[in-house]
Amino acid sequence: MKPMKVNELRELSDAELSKKIDDSKDELFKLRFQLATGQLDNPMKIKECKRKIARLKTIQTERKLGIR
Repeated sequence: MKPMKVNELRELSDAELSKKIDDSKDELFKLRFQLATGQLDNPMKIKECKRKIARLKTIQTERKLGIR
């Protein structure tokens, strides 16, 4: 799965953005669970997932503040 670019994320509606955040949080939970049980192959996936959540939340905050 190829990560979405920031411009593509900015084109999403508010509802789609919220759904992506929730999905990413679920994914992070599953990755952490896999790490704890020793089933995670690539620990960098956790870092990537955290960055994705931060990127989505930044876009969401920009919209609330009317920056973009």
